[in-house]
Amino acid sequence: MQSGHISVLLHEAVDALQPRAGGVYIDGTFGGGGHTTELLTRLDGVATVYAIDADPAAMERADRLRSTPIGAGLIPVHSNFRELARIAADLGIPPVDGILLDLGLSSYQLDQAERGFAFRFDGPLDMRFNPEAGESAADIVNHAPQEELASIIWRYGEEKQSRQVARVIVERRKQAPFTSTADLAAVIEKAVGGRRGKSIHPATRTFQALRIAVNDELSALESVLDAAVGILTPGGRLVVISFHSREDRIVKQFMALESTDCICPPDVPVCVCHHSARLRRIGKPVRPTDSEQTHNARSRSAIMRIAERVG
Repeated sequence: MQSGHISVLLHEAVDALQPRAGGVYIDGTFGGGGHTTELLTRLDGVATVYAIDADPAAMERADRLRSTPIGAGLIPVHSNFRELARIAADLGIPPVDGILLDLGLSSYQLDQAERGFAFRFDGPLDMRFNPEAGESAADIVNHAPQEELASIIWRYGEEKQSRQVARVIVERRKQAPFTSTADLAAVIEKAVGGRRGKSIHPATRTFQALRIAVNDELSALESVLDAAVGILTPGGRLVVISFHSREDRIVKQFMALESTDCICPPDVPVCVCHHSARLRRIGKPVRPTDSEQTHNARSRSAIMRIAERVG
């Protein structure tokens, strides 16, 4: 199912789920379908997999996989994974044996100019995972106050020149609104002085920040992590692949917190939080091998963390 898309940490992620025949799994970010295809292939289709994705195109790919010999147990769910708790309740999903969250964009999204995720193709400033709902990147770029723009670009993109970028965007939009990726990228490049030997394009961090803001990705991640632990069966695995520091920080801190019993401040003599660990962290963070990074440049920033539900 992943022609044109290379799933990151494919075998490592499926290994981490400890797949077993007859198990129940959730792929919270179906995307190109690579991880789910590998999981079902290993189990010869003898498993139930709920494939969640906000992107309608991903659901089309899931439907095609469902029509194959290994896809009988695949259940496509068109939704954002932030709705996992509601999805589980509405569909009556039983306690599950594994949940995978691959937080990266699929190549399908990046390589389609009309989706507006990348600036190497000129396309509309969209960036929505679900292009049928919510504000687009153009809405934010053309209407957000300058201070809000600077905050978005700094918080989500960690762009050191965020204030300069925001100022130039606001000055330019007074003359004409931004409508295309190439237009915005060119203005940002001019604002920060071009590449000048840098390994990434000057607009990369701003585009990342806008995408995260458009899809409210960090808030969605916090929501799905809590819901995921709630529906895992004891011994079930939570596997998360993130691609930038803020995502990974949220995952790392969540797993650390949920692997700890008492979380009272050190100066409290008696536990009053009554917090009990729900997870056990498994192994060290996993990164792509040198070989994978060579063959798939998009894997270079990936980091995978694994935790197991305790009873």
